[in-house]
Amino acid sequence: MLRKLFYIDVIIKIYLRFKGQNSEPRNPVRSRFKWYLLNSDSLHESILKIIFENPLMLLRLPFWLLRGKAFFKSKVANLGEIDASTLPYNIELIDWLKLQKEAGRPLVLCTAADTKVAKKIANFLGIFDEVIASEGTLNLAGRNKGEALKRKYGEKGFDYAGNAAVDLDVWQYARKAVVVNARRSVQQRAAKCCEVDVLMPRNNSKFSAVIRALRLHQWLKNILLFVPMLAAHEISSMGSIINVALGFLAFSLTASSVYLVNDLSDLDSDRRHPRKQKRPFAAGDIPLFYGVVLSPVLLCFGFLIGSYINNGFLLWLLGYLFITTLYTFFLKRLVLIDCLTLAFLYTLRIVAGGAAVEQQLSFWLLAFAVFLFWSLALVKRNAELNAAGVKQQGKVNGRGYIEGDGPLVLAMGVAAYYSAVLVFALYLNSDAITLLYKLPEIMWIEVPILLFWMSWMWLQSHRLNMHDDPLVFAVKDPVSVLSGLLFTLVAIVASLGLPL
Repeated sequence: MLRKLFYIDVIIKIYLRFKGQNSEPRNPVRSRFKWYLLNSDSLHESILKIIFENPLMLLRLPFWLLRGKAFFKSKVANLGEIDASTLPYNIELIDWLKLQKEAGRPLVLCTAADTKVAKKIANFLGIFDEVIASEGTLNLAGRNKGEALKRKYGEKGFDYAGNAAVDLDVWQYARKAVVVNARRSVQQRAAKCCEVDVLMPRNNSKFSAVIRALRLHQWLKNILLFVPMLAAHEISSMGSIINVALGFLAFSLTASSVYLVNDLSDLDSDRRHPRKQKRPFAAGDIPLFYGVVLSPVLLCFGFLIGSYINNGFLLWLLGYLFITTLYTFFLKRLVLIDCLTLAFLYTLRIVAGGAAVEQQLSFWLLAFAVFLFWSLALVKRNAELNAAGVKQQGKVNGRGYIEGDGPLVLAMGVAAYYSAVLVFALYLNSDAITLLYKLPEIMWIEVPILLFWMSWMWLQSHRLNMHDDPLVFAVKDPVSVLSGLLFTLVAIVASLGLPL
């Protein structure tokens, strides 16, 4: 178990009053059980909720803290109310606690969290006989907790589960210790305080969860930066290739920074979503604190790399950050505006790619991109509407859509895509095509490929087979991959000509 800085400070105190019995529970604890009640930190959850709902409240947090930790926790708990039903609980631990309950062992939830939060969790779980928590004047942690338990239950009158050095102040009064994922030094010191009944090894396997939180697969979207250079057939300049490659990295780091913030702001809605509830922060696979630290670090590196390209590219990168931030906090909750924003962000990548090589974009490319990405954004939203499992008052959680909007979204998306194909066909009939391709007539094969591919995507969305991210679906879908390969092959043949 990680330090309390990262996980909720919920301590399971198993009070040993067996109505005159001193026998141990029927079911012994196995070391594979996790011992923290929540895979998150209730205080951090509340703080983030306050900040995302009203960012100006961040200025008031330090003043609350100056009045003491207990007062700080009380204010945060009152303003940043959390929903106990959506929190990421440790199911293995709860199942084990139920067995202890059946064995006749009274369970007491003793925590440094504010009493309002502790009672919400205890009421939801329904397995605790009593709750002892901080109440606005006394921060029930460390020595304060140890003294409180000693007064209430007597020295050596309880077993105590903990995981950090601060718990040593409680273990000195406990009959037995349950040491959970603690550092080796804490394990050794706990053994000097009392008998260690259960020792669970420390779990540090967080790397894969962090990688998932960065959404590296979403970096594929930033390949769009290469489109202007490829469309203009200017791939012989090594300087241009390096600039676009650096731009790709800058956009990717910036995007991951924004994804972290987005996941932190969407905890409630993600936990109600059938798939998004498995995201690392929503599931509690990594501490919320990781996202708070990693996001600005990635952002700094992204803009540092972008500054080496040129000022024009840096401005577009700044615009991308500004718009994605607006989307995270506001625009994603507005009907249709959310999809327009997503379409613009896709198109912005192409524009930034042109800026990286100082290339002016054609009308045809921009017109095609706008319609195409508008359709893709609607595919994404239509898939989310189809997959939305929990609705409140007819609305999809975290969005401005209501149940039943799916068919209309589908109709608009299909019309947008066929408009994109029409723009592409008109481009093939323009004079510009003859300047770039040796066999421009071959390019007409691209039209049925485009018609088939996006029609296939919409068909899969209609059949409820679409991943809520069309990019992820397309990369894994054999039909989409084959369509992309055929499209690329036709473009190469049209550009270089047929071999003799």
